[in-house]
Amino acid sequence: MIWFLVAAALALMLWAKFIRPLDHFARLGVKQTTPLPFLGDQWFLTLRIMSFSDLTLRIYNMYKKSRYVGFHQLTRPALVLKDPELIKQITIKDFDHFTDHRSFVDPDSEPIWAGNLFALTGKRWKEMRSTLSGAFTSSKMKHMFETINEAASNFVQYFIDKDEDLFEIELKDTFTRFTNDVIATAAFGIKVDSMGDPNNKFYNMGKRLTNFSSSLMRMKMITFAIMPRVFKFLKLRIFKSDLVEYFRSIIHETVRMREEKGIVRKDMINLLLESRKGVTHEEENVAETGYATVKESNYLEKSKFKPLKLLTNDDITSQALIFFFAGFDTISTALCFGSYELALNKDVQDKLREEILQSHKENNGKLTYDSLLKLKYLDNVFSEILRKWPPVMMIDRVCTKPYTIEPKYPDEKPVPLKVGEIVMLPMYGLHRDPKYFPNPEKFDPERFSDENKDKIVPYSYIPFGSGPRNCIGSRFAILEAKAVLYYLLLNFQIVPINKTPIPLKICKASMQPKAEGGFWLGFKRIRQ
Repeated sequence: MIWFLVAAALALMLWAKFIRPLDHFARLGVKQTTPLPFLGDQWFLTLRIMSFSDLTLRIYNMYKKSRYVGFHQLTRPALVLKDPELIKQITIKDFDHFTDHRSFVDPDSEPIWAGNLFALTGKRWKEMRSTLSGAFTSSKMKHMFETINEAASNFVQYFIDKDEDLFEIELKDTFTRFTNDVIATAAFGIKVDSMGDPNNKFYNMGKRLTNFSSSLMRMKMITFAIMPRVFKFLKLRIFKSDLVEYFRSIIHETVRMREEKGIVRKDMINLLLESRKGVTHEEENVAETGYATVKESNYLEKSKFKPLKLLTNDDITSQALIFFFAGFDTISTALCFGSYELALNKDVQDKLREEILQSHKENNGKLTYDSLLKLKYLDNVFSEILRKWPPVMMIDRVCTKPYTIEPKYPDEKPVPLKVGEIVMLPMYGLHRDPKYFPNPEKFDPERFSDENKDKIVPYSYIPFGSGPRNCIGSRFAILEAKAVLYYLLLNFQIVPINKTPIPLKICKASMQPKAEGGFWLGFKRIRQ
């Protein structure tokens, strides 16, 4: 009899944990997907039936007239927000109810990772964001541009020095080497040449840090998502301690040397050290980095949250690591998709090169922060790259105070959200919705021209997120991408080669968006 009761209790627990949540949204009167036990809607990814980008689009398009749709991340229900006005409501007007991201590490076992701006929650996030926001203004980015510019120039110079007419290149590997070197010099204060020294330790450690494709990594993330207590009991870690300690030691040594010897360098560490000292010096009337730049919210100022009184070396390490994590993969991904579009849209590439050549001539061969940001067509092109190929397909917000989405249409009911429940911003779906971007599959930079950009529906274009928890590094990301495209198109044509996949197919085996078989393209030298 006792074994029967134990079995019944276990069955009830499994039902409550893995079966009952599957119709969570249907019980609320919300249209939803048809998830499977344990895997939810991610069975499409687990069985490699479709890529994450295709899954995002599938969920987004299931109920075209609905403002939201329910789906399941493994066992956890999440509500996908499809209406730009609703996104504005939740991420800005009612932000107090959705201040956090979902946790992806255990803060007790991985304090360095848990201390970064993306992972922090509640009061600690507000204090850290208030502390860091002054380090990422357009004025501070102009101060840092020299460092970014040097890395972009050195990257393209590598190919110029080879003196070959055509380079056939797998761009994902190539551009991650560039973004690696930018982050190394800008966020860690060291110089690395990952093209000239392809096996340097910094690059190899970075590849290990950002590899989410291994079966072991996937199993650990699934275990943490489904059974965080078991994960903690087994003392598992998402990131290996030797990786974190390697990058931590670089930051600690760099900070020690700078403080002991009074070294000042135009990079991110210097900006963070200034933030620690409370130093603020802003240059007025500095040009903004582009249309896609997200503006800093006044939420923290209105909430009267003050910067941290003490920004420790480990705090700086945490921020440097998340900048590395974001910059290493997402910007290299955007550059890969962007290069592919330029190769297949020769008219766009030629028009952009003409603008770059004119600027190069007018500025006596020098690239400056101001001259780069005067290139309007370059901004149109990069804005369209982020529209068609946002490096982050969806991003979450966690409900931190009970909230109800009120009905707007006759077929809607109030949707109550409890503390801990998740809403999702589907960038990839919004950006490919013909309601907001006609003929969305077409690569058309003219969408962002001065004549057309005012027609874009607010909050339908959110490549760097929305509201106070948007990406603090959007200006940095835009600058490094524009700078390398400038030097690249000044000296080379980006052309399709025999290995170039046409049409492009997204790899189903990777959690990150990338081309099946790789991004193979050619850099064809321009002989002047």
